[in-house]
Amino acid sequence: MKLVLESLKEEITRRRALWITPLAFVGLVAISSRKGRDSEDGVSANGGSEVDIVPFTDRGERLPPTTVKKIVRSDAEWRKSLSSEQYYVTRRQATDTPYTGTYYQIHDTGLFRCIGCGNALFSSDAKFDSGTGWPSFFAPVAEENIHTHKDMSMFMERVEVSCKLCDAHLGHVFQDGPEPTHLRYCINESALKFVRYPA
Repeated sequence: MKLVLESLKEEITRRRALWITPLAFVGLVAISSRKGRDSEDGVSANGGSEVDIVPFTDRGERLPPTTVKKIVRSDAEWRKSLSSEQYYVTRRQATDTPYTGTYYQIHDTGLFRCIGCGNALFSSDAKFDSGTGWPSFFAPVAEENIHTHKDMSMFMERVEVSCKLCDAHLGHVFQDGPEPTHLRYCINESALKFVRYPA
């Protein structure tokens, strides 16, 4: 009996290793791609780099492009300022469960801002029902306000979308959207704050 239990324990350990190894690999790929992107954008450990963005008022009025300091916070600071869902999506590249939020079905007019820094990201004018359970847009409110790069995690090639001002992970962009762009920005609700236009 003891021999059977030891054999069973060894088999469980082997299976656990088989499950953990690919997950650890995915985590390392995600971390290294994030580090590569940070150095690409000129972000140092102390922050201080500058980015060009297009600000928008809460009425949706586009203001002149401006150069601002990139927002860089410590992990502890992000944890304090965000809910656990917001933190894991925006800082750890997690994904909201589809059909669990409300933004995918919202039809009010307004602006979708970054939950981390308030940067204007998407307008209700570009929102459409993709049938996926995530808020979907055919274009950002300003190309200057987002950053896209190749994402090789999950054993597939995708294009990740992040906030240019604070590097928050927003979601991914796919080439199966409607006219005029044929793009589908599939965005996590946890990364967004919706601001309705005043009446």
